[in-house]
Amino acid sequence: MSLRKRGSVWWIDFTSPTGERVRRSAETGNKAEAQELHDKLKAEVWRVDKLGERPRRTWNDAVVRWLTEQAHKASIEADKIHLRWLDRHLRGLELTAITRDRIDRIGAAKLAEGVAPATVNRVMEVLRAVLRRCVDEWEWLDKCPKVRMLKEPTRRIRYLSHEEAGRLLAELPGHLADMAAFSLATGLRRSNVTGLRWDQVDLAQCRAWIHPDQAKARRAIPVPLNDDAMSVVRRQIGKHRELVFSFRGKPIRQVSTKAWYSALERADIKSFRWHDLRHTWASWHVQGGTPLFALQELGGWESAEMVRKYAHLSADHLAPYAQRLAPLIGHGTNASQAQKDEGATFR
Repeated sequence: MSLRKRGSVWWIDFTSPTGERVRRSAETGNKAEAQELHDKLKAEVWRVDKLGERPRRTWNDAVVRWLTEQAHKASIEADKIHLRWLDRHLRGLELTAITRDRIDRIGAAKLAEGVAPATVNRVMEVLRAVLRRCVDEWEWLDKCPKVRMLKEPTRRIRYLSHEEAGRLLAELPGHLADMAAFSLATGLRRSNVTGLRWDQVDLAQCRAWIHPDQAKARRAIPVPLNDDAMSVVRRQIGKHRELVFSFRGKPIRQVSTKAWYSALERADIKSFRWHDLRHTWASWHVQGGTPLFALQELGGWESAEMVRKYAHLSADHLAPYAQRLAPLIGHGTNASQAQKDEGATFR
């Protein structure tokens, strides 16, 4: 039978002219409606096979294929969150029905929730990526509607001074203080610190490493351990068989806890996130003279552009060029003063 009822819902089940089995829920308990959808799908399959028409694809089809192909992404969980939100606006829609006007309305709906423009843009970026894949690789669409991005305010890099870092570490409970100190010494992301295993650490060579499947850019990251990092690691010996960092013998899943925020308050440090420890590490490196290309490799960034936001923190390499103007400015000032003195003499 082409229609079968499972529970209260009808299911469609038939074979296309090419022998492909088409099986899906009609999402209705009304047999007449299910039959109508069945006939429509069967006609579409016939037109695709016999007349060469392009299959009609829905947003849901695109999402399923996107998630399958992008399962390797480090940020796939964030994509899923955005896609779940988009589902309420695009569920069941044919891709050809996703127009520029509809996309603008979706962006406005997200902004109306009171979120920042950056949050809206992250959702729109996922939507745009899926639609572009429909055009460029899957050939499900002839063209992709333009997805407008909102202007994001440029934010200053938030980092701590050495004195502030000392205050924070003093206020944190032991296990968080050790992880924060290790982050300040290595620049590793939160997940790489909480998930660091003893088989990723070589105490004799003073180094650790992050495997490609653990890195955001999906590339291995070498982690040289300086004296501060080694001191922290040695304090963890014997606390857990597999993980470097633990709390009372158990893995640590969350770091932005009540204890973290309480310590920030006692240390009088405002507007600071755990990830800003990584910004602090990078800022200290640049201020200490570490070249950007070396910082990129140490931090495991995918491109040089991602580390250029720290470039303004060190101007030492520009000093020789700035100094070239000093004689000119001095000469101009002296000449101007001489003219004034000369004019005063003849009055």
